[in-house]
Amino acid sequence: MVMNAGKEPVDFVKVLRSDADDGRLVELWGQVLPSETIELCLCDGDLDELVVTIAWFRQHDGLEYVWRFVV
Repeated sequence: MVMNAGKEPVDFVKVLRSDADDGRLVELWGQVLPSETIELCLCDGDLDELVVTIAWFRQHDGLEYVWRFVV
């Protein structure tokens, strides 16, 4: 589960996986509201050293933020 623990919505949230062809977009979540949770399924594919990237934009500054982790 992934949760927006912030106090503001985040926009254009997208998820990419290293095992996807050419780093293509795997999921587009759009806007995620504060305290909203979304399930991220990591059950398909090879989970050996899988890199997951979640990217989003914050409304107040328009900057793109990225959270990247390895499973």
